[in-house]
Amino acid sequence: SSGINAEWPLRPGEYDCGGLTVRAPWGAVGHGGHYHSQSPEAFFAHVPGLKVVIPRGPTQAKGLLLACLRDRNPCIFFEPKILYRMASEDVPMMDYTLPLSQAEVLRQGNDVTLIGWGTTVHVLLEVAEMAQAELDVACEVIDLQTIMPYDAATVEQSVKKTGRAIVVHEAPLTSGFGAELAARIQEHCFLHLEAPVQRVTGWDTPFPYIYEPFYMPDKWRVFEGIKKAVDYM
Repeated sequence: SSGINAEWPLRPGEYDCGGLTVRAPWGAVGHGGHYHSQSPEAFFAHVPGLKVVIPRGPTQAKGLLLACLRDRNPCIFFEPKILYRMASEDVPMMDYTLPLSQAEVLRQGNDVTLIGWGTTVHVLLEVAEMAQAELDVACEVIDLQTIMPYDAATVEQSVKKTGRAIVVHEAPLTSGFGAELAARIQEHCFLHLEAPVQRVTGWDTPFPYIYEPFYMPDKWRVFEGIKKAVDYM
């Protein structure tokens, strides 16, 4: 029904479901298993007219959620479950919004572009510090924030500068949203690439319960991806 509702505004005159925002829990929580740790952003990205948004923390959650509520298009606002208990920030009390469909560059770099969303962004910031300290590699970190329609211009500009891209997400590898980004980068940045686009993701299996740490794209897997990218010949 989400697909039908999102496409209603495209029909002449009959319907208007704009302004509808659906909040939904999303992602791994540390003990959710295959019932409560899903990352279905790619599924909803296939719905024309539906905006898909995932914040990385409380400050972004407030600004992006208010932007969704005031947008005339239907939005699905995914809330990383692990933030419910573990995130603490001084969120501004004032009314503010953050722009939808605009990625945020959280760390500048010239060697490798790291792209993620939601709580994965914190992993990327940590591994960027590791890469700088241990490999002398400067990683640029991008928080996509809006999955659909996403900010292709920021991604392309960064990859054309660094020549290397790694997309990281919790969802399974096959048909994950990272595949869309990898295809876009290959199509628009091919002549600038120094290494193949990599995806560091969850596995193509049901989400495990006790083996969750082995399923998640943690900093060590991303770090290995960075080494592979810079060593590519």
